[in-house]
Amino acid sequence: MRVLYIGNKLSKYGFIPTTVETLGKQLEEIVNIVTVSDKKSQTSRLFDMVASVIRNRKVDYVIIDTYSSAGFYYAFFASLACRLFRLKYIPILHGGNLPHRLDTSPKMCRMVFCHSYINVSPSGYLYHAFKERGYDNLVIIPNNIYIGDYKFTKRESFRPRLLWVRSFDKTYNCEMAVEVLHYLSAAYPDAKLCMVGPDKDGSMQRVKDLAEQYGVSERLVITGKLSKQEWHKLSEEYDIFISTTNFDNTPVSVIEAMALGLPVVSTKVGGVPYLINDGEDGLLCGKGNAPAMVERINQLVFSPEKGTIISANARKKVESFDWSVVKEQWRIILA
Repeated sequence: MRVLYIGNKLSKYGFIPTTVETLGKQLEEIVNIVTVSDKKSQTSRLFDMVASVIRNRKVDYVIIDTYSSAGFYYAFFASLACRLFRLKYIPILHGGNLPHRLDTSPKMCRMVFCHSYINVSPSGYLYHAFKERGYDNLVIIPNNIYIGDYKFTKRESFRPRLLWVRSFDKTYNCEMAVEVLHYLSAAYPDAKLCMVGPDKDGSMQRVKDLAEQYGVSERLVITGKLSKQEWHKLSEEYDIFISTTNFDNTPVSVIEAMALGLPVVSTKVGGVPYLINDGEDGLLCGKGNAPAMVERINQLVFSPEKGTIISANARKKVESFDWSVVKEQWRIILA
């Protein structure tokens, strides 16, 4: 079985690896696979993606990472090339804002998603959003991890020591994390926030400026990009994982935090409520609502037994995302 996988391979430029680099490597276990593109320029990357379809027009399947913003056009033109050569292509649906794209660009979306072999959604959120808009060639295959790589740390007490892991990008509302730290600092002398990830759009400097404005710079640690192993080790020094994103699908960093035993407090956006059952295996609050997130964090601090139960439930849930399980789902699709 021969597969071409199209996506953004930009980790060598300091960006966090995307699915084409992680899932692409895993799929080598079951198919012969070629992955593209590592061109840094958006224009060069688009041409490389389309050219890769022409170069590999004898493959059995083309997998295409499909995003909701500018990255949508990569999928659009790559899918047109696939249709030209009558190739079976499989969009993987990423980005919590894809439903908005379906509503604002309906004709282009139908050209991509109605002609695909099948559309793969990593979450129930996008699955249902597509179903509601009349698409029926869908399947759910979740993002995956190697569960054995995640050391579960049982916590029986919780300090306001927060870990945030994501790219510094306005989509993920990095400044909200600093606002949360600001509110917590008024009540907890030991409040601390560690933010892990590369700077994507200048948000890192905005975070630093806001921390300075609030007078919490000494309580804030920004590490920049770390390897998975590095931030997993670092997580042992923290008690609560926060996600402040404005839009999302099924964030892998949240899945990883759940596997590591960090109770997650997240904004209730996009696919997050499909991943986290509020009060059962995580805690949710409104988008952009820092005081509400602080209130949820306080629940863990004041009721540590609740945090211990949430952590155990979260670990149990994400064990079903192990690659050994997900691999078989991909094997069926690519048979």
